[in-house]
Amino acid sequence: MPELPEVETVRRTLSKLVAGKKIGNVSVFLPRIIRRPHDIFEFNLLLEGQVIEDVARRGKFLKIVFQDVVLVSHLRMEGRYGIYQQDEPVEKHTHVIFHFTDGTELRYRDVRQFGTMEIWPRGEEEVHPPLSKLGPEPLDQEFTLERFKALIKGKKTKIKPLLLNQEFIVGLGNIYVDEALYESKIHPETEAHQLSARRIADLYRAIRETLDEAVQLGGSSIKSYVNGQGEMGMFQQQLKAYGRNGQPCLRCGEELRKTVVGGRGTHFCPKCQKRPKT
Repeated sequence: MPELPEVETVRRTLSKLVAGKKIGNVSVFLPRIIRRPHDIFEFNLLLEGQVIEDVARRGKFLKIVFQDVVLVSHLRMEGRYGIYQQDEPVEKHTHVIFHFTDGTELRYRDVRQFGTMEIWPRGEEEVHPPLSKLGPEPLDQEFTLERFKALIKGKKTKIKPLLLNQEFIVGLGNIYVDEALYESKIHPETEAHQLSARRIADLYRAIRETLDEAVQLGGSSIKSYVNGQGEMGMFQQQLKAYGRNGQPCLRCGEELRKTVVGGRGTHFCPKCQKRPKT
């Protein structure tokens, strides 16, 4: 599933490609993707004649901002947006097409069909689920070390599942949690309340630095991720833990291991990331 860096990369590329474009009409070929409104005719009616003013992001959600409404979209496993000319062949698994008045189209393609779209009146999208339930953005200036410490305080939950919880902090998925824990030398099964002030500070820096570097490199193309222009991300070439089971640790040379934590495959170094004694 795309994580914060991948969704942010899609946001940036899409914003350049679609800002200022006016929707003529919308074609929906898989109605269940549209969560709000449930009526496809109403969905089309709400978007007809609307001009895209911006493409924003909240956690792993894209927000396509129009004059009057906001389209909230989650890519889930393999959702992709792309810009096409109206006479270009439509690829298989294309489920929604936004037809612009200039003869171009924004097409949403999703092989797994898990993606979602919903429309809210502009300004209301943040006060209703799913966006209202989301935690803080880890790259925002307001997300300080002190705030992170306050969030972790007293949490008797293993640190990896906690970081994956989008109501605790947004945007982190399996890849970047493994990378941040590796960088901060924290065992993924460590309970959050066991972390010292130093380890919390190390983790805070690792989260922000890992995400920032991944955004700069366009995310990680581990499986089928591409940005809004069909380009692959390059951060996967920088991975130090995720996907490196059985390979030597880049710090100490110990063989990296893979286990399951909170139901997710987890990569770590047994020497550098020692589990604290209980």
